[in-house]
Amino acid sequence: MILLQLLLSLTLLSQSLAAVLPRYSQRILNPTSNDLTKIFTFSSDFPPPNSGNLQVHDPNIIEENDTLYLFKGGIHIPYWKASSISGPWTKVGTVLSKASVINKKNNNRPWAPTVTKYKGRFYCFYAISQSGSQDSAIGYASTSDLEKEWTDHGALINTGSGEHSQIAPYKNTNAIDPAFQVDEKSGQPYLIYGSYWDNIYSLPLQVDKDGKLSIKNEQKPDATHLTFMPGNWRPQEGAYMSYHEPYYYLWFSQGICCNMVQGGFPLKGEEYSIRVGRSESITGPFMDKSGKKLLEGHSEEIYGSNNGNVYAPGGVGVLPGNGKRGDILYHHFFNGSIGFKDSDTQLGWHYLEYKDGWPVVKTQDPPVKVPEPIKFTLPSVTYMAQMGKTS
Repeated sequence: MILLQLLLSLTLLSQSLAAVLPRYSQRILNPTSNDLTKIFTFSSDFPPPNSGNLQVHDPNIIEENDTLYLFKGGIHIPYWKASSISGPWTKVGTVLSKASVINKKNNNRPWAPTVTKYKGRFYCFYAISQSGSQDSAIGYASTSDLEKEWTDHGALINTGSGEHSQIAPYKNTNAIDPAFQVDEKSGQPYLIYGSYWDNIYSLPLQVDKDGKLSIKNEQKPDATHLTFMPGNWRPQEGAYMSYHEPYYYLWFSQGICCNMVQGGFPLKGEEYSIRVGRSESITGPFMDKSGKKLLEGHSEEIYGSNNGNVYAPGGVGVLPGNGKRGDILYHHFFNGSIGFKDSDTQLGWHYLEYKDGWPVVKTQDPPVKVPEPIKFTLPSVTYMAQMGKTS
């Protein structure tokens, strides 16, 4: 009887999840004008972003001495600086002077860097991987000055192959998309990471007297599972954690990010969007507004495609308030007027306000006006669309 009740409960749960979770099954290659409303969101539920005036994918921004430094994935991890998040941006150089010391494929083009200042030193966490592969690693470099030479320290964690890759949680996860957060009460630092596979985890770090980092209890790490999306395909990645008293906010991207031109566009709602959950503990459990757990596939959509021209925002980060302004949410997105190649993504940003403890993107002042009609630059032809109407 108990077994039957359990099976019934699991069946009802799977049916409930199937009703709310996207299918991520169909992609539209070389769309026609009749396909536009199947792909793009024309509503104005979210405001268009302020422009950062920089082409970027998976941006990361840190502020130091009234200067903003922006890092992105690419050959040797290039980075820029500016006095304003809207630019103009001046290239500083690269974090690495050559390929990463991590002996894995694609080690000259690290992904998704995250830079933080910890105990007076700057750390750049980065990922080495290839599209669709679990044979990945998260490494780090450090420096005492953002405009001086960096030292590459190699891998912190490995998945697929390499040291400790056969133990939990590494054997079930993908070591990409690193982030960093310190417990406000204990001072304990954490590495946050993960993409697809078993989704997103955190690991406590330790630092030695020379400023070198390692995972606490490397042979048996005290990992915490932060998000999980039921199903065979789990498109959650790009985690970032911020703190706004009294909550920790776990941000991530959900959906399909890339390869729109060659692989096709996903159905509307299955592209990248920015999600969040919150907790008073850095290790969770993280919840959505209704109190449902991110570990059960739930989350709050804070920002998504909008106004027909803003598409698949993701690669999220938060620039903390500095006394002159509040927190800023930044991300990359496709601008339909520019194009949908992976190299077309742009830097966008918003001010954040908090309502009942939940972040909300603020409408710009003055509000950004969306041009009418909107011009879509797709692979085969240019379309004109006007808020849900095509011609």
